[in-house]
Amino acid sequence: MQITLNTAGRRFNKEWIFRGLSRTFNSGESIGIIGGNGSGKSTMLQVVSGFLIPSEGSITYNHETKQIDNETIYRYVSMASPFLELYEEYTASELFAFHSALKPMRDKIDAALFLETLQLENIRNKALKNYSSGMKQRVKLALAILSDTPLLLLDEPCSNLDKKAISWYQSLLLAHSENRIVLVSSNSDENELFNCTERLSVEDYKR
Repeated sequence: MQITLNTAGRRFNKEWIFRGLSRTFNSGESIGIIGGNGSGKSTMLQVVSGFLIPSEGSITYNHETKQIDNETIYRYVSMASPFLELYEEYTASELFAFHSALKPMRDKIDAALFLETLQLENIRNKALKNYSSGMKQRVKLALAILSDTPLLLLDEPCSNLDKKAISWYQSLLLAHSENRIVLVSSNSDENELFNCTERLSVEDYKR
């Protein structure tokens, strides 16, 4: 996959969150989107995902020699972010069934393997509303990383994770990042940026 931003920017009312971003992302790249709290990291990810459209400039998507339009790019994207909510009345198995009906999963992952990957067997039959914040974050990350999409967006992925869960996240991402564009937003947390070969600062696109 290839994503090209041409002098792209996004603003809310009169405030520019970022502006003048010209950049191409290619499959196989893992890039950190860095900046302080409120700098616009999540907004930049949402623009790349197609969830938000640029206020100026353009963004184009190409996959396997064909151009993807903005209306269908969601099929090629998986994302984990604090602003994305889970259906908390569901169990993990029920949520997996719902999610996998909308997006194919990598390596023919089924519900049993998904639950095994979560390493939360002792609460597998409980509704997500009974999970801790760290457990919910595991579910979000597993659904995003294990989805068979060429674009993977992770917004502050280590939020609410303890040391053991951070190690779990890193192992899972390493196993499933090949041949994808992986963008990770972070406040320069090395646990989150461990696999990134390059870093792009939102602060460099403030005008």
